[in-house]
Amino acid sequence: LMPQGIAVEEALRLVPGVRIDNQHDGERVHVSIRGQGILTERGLRGIGVMIDGIPVNDPSGFAPDLYDADWSTIKKIEVLRGPAAGLYGGSGAAGVLSISTNDGGPNVIGGELSQNVGSNGFTKSSVQLDGTMYPVDYRLSFSRTDGNGYRDHQAFWSNKLYEKINFSPTDKLSITQIISHTDYFQQNPEGLNRGQFDNLRQANPDARPFNEYQKTNRTTLGLHGSYKINDMHDIEATSFLRSWNYKETSNRCAEYRTITNPGVSAQYNLHLASGNIMNNISVGSDLRWQDIKMYKLQSASNPDRVESTDETNLETNNLLANQIISQQNTGVFALYKLDIDKFNLIGNIRYDYMKNELTDKMMALDTAKTSKDFSKTSGRIGASYGFADELTLFTNWSQGFIPPSTEELANNPVGYSGFNTHLVPATSNCYEVGTRGFFDDKIYYELIGFFMNTKNDFFRFKQQNRGNQEVFYGNAGNSNRSGVEVFASFDILKNLSWQIAYTFANYKYTSTTVDPIYTDAAYVLTTPPATGQWLPNSPKHQFYSEVVYSINKNWKVSLGTEYQSKWAIYTDAKAYNGELDPAIYQNWQEGFNLYHARISYQSNIWGLDGECSIFVRNFTGEKYMAFTEPDPDGNSYQPGPGREYFGNIKIRF
Repeated sequence: LMPQGIAVEEALRLVPGVRIDNQHDGERVHVSIRGQGILTERGLRGIGVMIDGIPVNDPSGFAPDLYDADWSTIKKIEVLRGPAAGLYGGSGAAGVLSISTNDGGPNVIGGELSQNVGSNGFTKSSVQLDGTMYPVDYRLSFSRTDGNGYRDHQAFWSNKLYEKINFSPTDKLSITQIISHTDYFQQNPEGLNRGQFDNLRQANPDARPFNEYQKTNRTTLGLHGSYKINDMHDIEATSFLRSWNYKETSNRCAEYRTITNPGVSAQYNLHLASGNIMNNISVGSDLRWQDIKMYKLQSASNPDRVESTDETNLETNNLLANQIISQQNTGVFALYKLDIDKFNLIGNIRYDYMKNELTDKMMALDTAKTSKDFSKTSGRIGASYGFADELTLFTNWSQGFIPPSTEELANNPVGYSGFNTHLVPATSNCYEVGTRGFFDDKIYYELIGFFMNTKNDFFRFKQQNRGNQEVFYGNAGNSNRSGVEVFASFDILKNLSWQIAYTFANYKYTSTTVDPIYTDAAYVLTTPPATGQWLPNSPKHQFYSEVVYSINKNWKVSLGTEYQSKWAIYTDAKAYNGELDPAIYQNWQEGFNLYHARISYQSNIWGLDGECSIFVRNFTGEKYMAFTEPDPDGNSYQPGPGREYFGNIKIRF
């Protein structure tokens, strides 16, 4: 939970099956859905992300971050859990987040001013102009965020600009155009080891003298349109161009990337109706490209460095890597949906071909190129039947296709440049059955049970002398994920509501078939996971609850709680089984239970809508670990913040 409009966990905390770890008090998050994506070093892996219909994922299915989403401008987020690869390719292996921002306001000229302040030097200022002049509505927003973080060397800042125009000249034609620019800086305090538990504010000793940070500067241009030919036929098309610069520093190297990522898609929809029978058929194709120019310079320590948010770091002239990565993903798909009164049937199929090519500019031309290509046909079929408003039963079978992402391929354990050629795609089958319904608009519930088996699942490892930022990936074998997801919303009284979300998760490796490169003890610091190990960072129980009470039309208060049970830390079989030094490696991390409170006041003065709110996060001040990583050096622990206070003033004009 964070103040409204600041972080993604507030938007998604009441979605079962989703785990979000925001351990930096900013916007650098780890997100997983049903256990997919838990091993990602950064970004979202296998989770499709779209903002106003524009995909965020690159051709491998990797979404680098959620920086482009300004949460104070978000209208709604649709979450599709479970493999959706049949529609979205490798970027939908875990699920899909479809984010829609606000449209223009009802007046010709309107807008909003907002100011947040909070603990640890947090501030967020935002301004928005919007309006409607038929047949156009528009919105332009800008926000600036700053914070010191609740740990040493954890400061961050961001500038976000977002422009959106909806153009509907006729009932048949609709076009949305967006321009997004994000400038984001985040210091990286790194994980702690067990010997550093007494001071959870401190950074890893390497973080400050090497000035470890990540810097993103990105611009996205997007266009989405739909045209209704007649009642039977319509078409949709999307195009985008994303260009950005990225820098990451560590105690081993400073990595520079210049990235260009264009894409296009088109879809034709056919609607056939006869009585109470409706058939919907869609066919389409999408293409995405990406070129990454990347080089790495060796880092040098500066013990006399004065802590600040500057972007300087010491680098030698030792060039560790200089390469170009070119990627392309071509996908074709077909979707069929049948509606017969209370019965629904849906099925889709998709074929993906992903091409990855790396050119190492430090090698001779005849040996400079490395290629890794992946292809897969995947599908889904599901059915539902509504017996009554109170009871709808549904079931789904879906396939997931998880190709190695750009980050996994580019982190080569053999050298600083080149691809990790040992990786192969993971594939999954997911089965789910559930029920949902509502009672007199007072109670809504959803109950889902699922089982997912994955072949060639992944694990993480490190290599000696490659620095604390260098994380590598291998195929561990197979895994099974099973679970139960529950959501319920109760309008107990006219002015009292209660929402709960519960997830039971049972995620384990079931077999290990590992490439010999990952079992060479002289080469790799990590022993691959063994059969029966729990997947890391996956609590068996997650529970979220929030009660909202409207005192009157102006005042509103809420109380929330979040609970997570203990979880495993390591994929390393020796660390998992307690065969390593217990002073450094303890496999199980205790869970936590946090409490939050908010009070808000809304009013209209002189024709202006205003809102003031005060929010207290973790008001009991519990010390806890927000996130752990399977780090072979033992620096696995990312502590969460203590008690934090935030205030917000918002004026709508």
